[in-house]
Amino acid sequence: MELTLQPGDVIGFTFFTGYMSMMAASIFFFLERERVDDKWKTSLLVSGLITFIAAVHYFYMRGVWLETQKSPTEFRYIDWILTVPLMCAEFYLLLQAAGAKIGMLWRLIAASLFMLITGYIGEGIYPEQTILWGFISTIGWAYIIYEIFAGEAKKVASESNDKNVKTAFNILRGFVFIGWAIYPIGYMLMPGNFLEFLNPHINMNLIYNIGDAVNKIGFGLVIYVMAIQSTLESRKG
Repeated sequence: MELTLQPGDVIGFTFFTGYMSMMAASIFFFLERERVDDKWKTSLLVSGLITFIAAVHYFYMRGVWLETQKSPTEFRYIDWILTVPLMCAEFYLLLQAAGAKIGMLWRLIAASLFMLITGYIGEGIYPEQTILWGFISTIGWAYIIYEIFAGEAKKVASESNDKNVKTAFNILRGFVFIGWAIYPIGYMLMPGNFLEFLNPHINMNLIYNIGDAVNKIGFGLVIYVMAIQSTLESRKG
């Protein structure tokens, strides 16, 4: 049976636009790698991988939604478990030249995986314990916030002599602090959680789909602008 997007299906619309926008972003980041200095090529490669992985999962998630009109929870968490650690890795790649140590990378990746795995347990395995697992999951997010606002990442960024790196780092911190807050809001809309009363009026998938597109494409664009500006300045000098 052919699956088609029905008129008025706003959630399905965001699945389609999420898929196409992130695939387009991937192509853009991959092609633009040739315009930047070698030290930024890996950062743009990772940006492209983040949006490409998300685009592939959105292709499957839109199919699940069109066929069942249910949230594709498993596909979504597979996507996040692959892409969120890569987004954390962007902090290390950004600060590597300024002296960031490999330990910072592994701490950020470990915290992100802890956040996501415990979040999935509460949403996909024990939904009756959603508040408990939501609180546990938040510990991982809180550690990432600590690392980039008060830990080694913040210290290395503040000591960097590259103003482009500092600007990009500060904007990326904003994505993690403000942009990533979209996901706990969606989580709290689950039955039995604090914002359950809003569930009939706000769909979790709508929040997640918009959040994914803004955060993942936005993350990559910040890296791209930084890399282009840094490259232009280095070639002028």
